[in-house]
Amino acid sequence: MSYVVTIILTVQMISAIAMIGLILVQHGKGADMGAAFGSGGSGSLFGASGSANFLSRTTAMLATVFFVCTLALAYFGNLRTGGSGSVLEGAAAVAPAATASAPAAPASGAAQIPAN
Repeated sequence: MSYVVTIILTVQMISAIAMIGLILVQHGKGADMGAAFGSGGSGSLFGASGSANFLSRTTAMLATVFFVCTLALAYFGNLRTGGSGSVLEGAAAVAPAATASAPAAPASGAAQIPAN
C-alpha cells in the first residue's frame, strides 16, 4: 500500500513541476498585440497558433493528472486512518498524553520577575 502512495505522490509532484514550467513558458493574451506592431516575430517551432494550442492542451492534461493524483492520495489517506472520525478527534486523543508528561509552567510571566 505504501508503494502505491509513493508512486502516486511522485506522479503528482512531477505533474506539478511540469505544469509550473508549461505555464511559465506560455505567453499571455496581450503578447500577440506586440507582435502585430512588429516588435516580435511570430514564427515558432509549432507555428503561430500551434504552440498555444499544444501548450494549453498539455497543461490541461497535466492538471487532470494532478487532480486525479490528489483525489487518490486523499482516498488512500482516509483508508490509512480507518475511515471513521476526523483528524481533530485523532489529535484530541493524542493531546492529553502529551500534556500530562510536560512539566507545569508558571501561571504568568509576573512570577518570573524578581522583587526588589
